Amino acid sequence: MPSTYTQNNGIELIGTGEQSGTWGVTTNTNLQIIDRVASGVGSIDLSASGAAHTLTTTDGTLSDGMYRVLLLSGATEACTITIAPNDADKFYIVNNGTSYTCTFTQGSGGNVSILAGDTAILYADGGGAGAAVVDVSAALPVLQASNNLSDVTNASTARTNLGVAIGTDVQAYDAGLQSISGLTTASDKMIYTTASDTYAVTTLTSFARTLLDDADAATFISTLGITASVAELNYNDITTLGTSQASKVVTADANGDVLLSEELTAKSYNETVSALSGTTPTVNCESGNVFTLTTSGATTFTFSNPPTTGTAYSFVLKVVGGGTYALTWPASVKWQAGTAPDYPLSGETYIYGFLTHDGGTTWYGFLGGADFS
Repeated sequence: MPSTYTQNNGIELIGTGEQSGTWGVTTNTNLQIIDRVASGVGSIDLSASGAAHTLTTTDGTLSDGMYRVLLLSGATEACTITIAPNDADKFYIVNNGTSYTCTFTQGSGGNVSILAGDTAILYADGGGAGAAVVDVSAALPVLQASNNLSDVTNASTARTNLGVAIGTDVQAYDAGLQSISGLTTASDKMIYTTASDTYAVTTLTSFARTLLDDADAATFISTLGITASVAELNYNDITTLGTSQASKVVTADANGDVLLSEELTAKSYNETVSALSGTTPTVNCESGNVFTLTTSGATTFTFSNPPTTGTAYSFVLKVVGGGTYALTWPASVKWQAGTAPDYPLSGETYIYGFLTHDGGTTWYGFLGGADFS
């Protein structure tokens, strides 16, 4: 019975009763094949192969296709290496020591290309015409990293090959980041600086976060629930009329009158002028401090809304004679020597002054000037 051979590595299987007296030679060859398949390292010189090379496993003969580790060298151009035969299962560790890409193929299935200087683990599935070669090392990150390090001459090159160039792919060491890395964070916490490159953690409530995302002052004020406008906040805003606030200089009473607890010093002081009309005009003390009237007939004045007792109030009244008409004053007005002054003739202007400090119970009247024309 003649010899047969194993499918994948061509080990000769001596037929029963065959090779009497010579089987030792065959057995030794078989053992060498097994040794080569198990851990053999073979140098594959591609210098004469050009763009194509066949990696053959020959039955019963030590051949390059039997090596476990293949060291490629000598390529003069990109080379396609065909594993033969196409029905043999193969498993290789390949180091491409050439300057060109070497592509392993076995059939019309997938191929594996190994870049210059790279190492790969691959297997051929022995599928015949449709056989495929598969890169096992693609699933092994450590091996991929070693491929990138195969031509490393210094730390900088190693980092670049690994895709970890400092300042481009990874963050350089930074004292501030180191400080942050030591912090323990939790819900409703924020990081802040306590010194240069030194950080700590403090509370950041959910309400505070609603303020941080406000785009402008108006939105910020709205979030706070403040009814005053931005312009109004440039002044002392009293929370509630009719109340005084501790340590506040400015207060307001229930009538909206603003009160100062200390002296008022102003660069310029202006008074509101209120024009009166008719023959029964009312001087409303809430309207201003200077009043004007051009008479149109005999006139009777009324004074209203003076401040309460204890607060002094005075006003000036300018009367222009629209004709020669008598003026009648409130009974609460007290004149010097008990006699009311004259009133303007047609075309004349008189200036009167009035003062009260008891809520209008008594008004002190003065003629400030007469016969202006």
